[in-house]
Amino acid sequence: MNFDIIIIGAGPSGLALACSLSKTNLKIAVVEKLPRVSFSKPQYDGREIALTHRSVKILKKIGAWSFIPSSSISLVKEARIKDGTSAYFLHFDHKKTNRDSLGYIISNQEIRKALFKKFKKISNVKLFINSEVFSILNNKNFATVNLSNKKILKSSLVVAADGRLSKIRKKKGISSNIKDFGTTMIVCKMKHKKKHNNIAYEFFHYSQTIAILPLKEKLSSVVITSPENDSRNLLKMNKNKFSKKIFTWLNGFLGKMELVSDQYEYPMITVHANQFYKDRFAVIGDAAVGMHPVTAHGFNLNLRGIDILTKEIKFALNEKNNIGSSIVLNSYEKKFRKITMSMYLATNNIVKLYTNQSFPAKIVRKTVLRLGNIIWPIKNAIMDELLIKNS
Repeated sequence: MNFDIIIIGAGPSGLALACSLSKTNLKIAVVEKLPRVSFSKPQYDGREIALTHRSVKILKKIGAWSFIPSSSISLVKEARIKDGTSAYFLHFDHKKTNRDSLGYIISNQEIRKALFKKFKKISNVKLFINSEVFSILNNKNFATVNLSNKKILKSSLVVAADGRLSKIRKKKGISSNIKDFGTTMIVCKMKHKKKHNNIAYEFFHYSQTIAILPLKEKLSSVVITSPENDSRNLLKMNKNKFSKKIFTWLNGFLGKMELVSDQYEYPMITVHANQFYKDRFAVIGDAAVGMHPVTAHGFNLNLRGIDILTKEIKFALNEKNNIGSSIVLNSYEKKFRKITMSMYLATNNIVKLYTNQSFPAKIVRKTVLRLGNIIWPIKNAIMDELLIKNS
């Protein structure tokens, strides 16, 4: 079977790329090893995604944003980053901008549902479910994908979107920088007595970090990142004990806390591929860059990479160039790597600094927060990243 592009993985990144190319004449195949229900009716997984205005712009452009119910969207008016129990915090406020918010909180489930609803309306895509990739071969003219069910697909370009531990990336011999922090992220929903006033918080304690993402008026998503042993102990606690523990860690600033959802756990492993392309093959999403959640860049970066690759493909089509050529893919890699590498290293260093319990580190982290507030070029650069004020 002949296609122009084969996308491996029907997760958010794979579907987003397919949606972004829906108005082209390209023949697209999407290959997914799991059954259709896994992505057509995604289950709630605890993850609430902090979207920037740039990401919303991309979701609107690919036609997925309109499928997200307004009742599922929460605004972030302010963000406060605190060092332990200190009263001082690094502060970002939407009032300093011309926007009504810094960003939005939407569940991963709702984003996936919206992308699939748009995906269903695309006419230039063929879906292969319950299909695992056995091998990928290529020559100067095309790439060949052999599936476990004996089907053979050919295309000008193959794109892997199969997660940060991508098997396809490994099959193509692309190495990656992998950092295992030895920590676990626990996510859950909690009710609280006081209003959050649409303020997002990040608390850097010395043995764990706690993020509070505002949902409804007295409901928040709580994200706890801590060493694996501590996480296991947290998960063993009953509902009341767990709620009291979070109340204590937060010094009661939101009042009485109550766990109102299941708890979901994810290992903290970050990944940055050393190449984003090779021989008519490219990686996107977490297969390219899997970020630590502490700076909430993960899915936002995924969308930027997809947007860059889409623009390169469309430019090649307009110029009547081969979309799988090294010229097209090298341009994608250069532009995306320029954004991701510094952000990836900086995020990992932030995590390292703010989990270091040495006395010098404690002094440095307090200094960093204060400098972030008073050095306006740095603060404005972060705001520009969130708000795309210049685009």
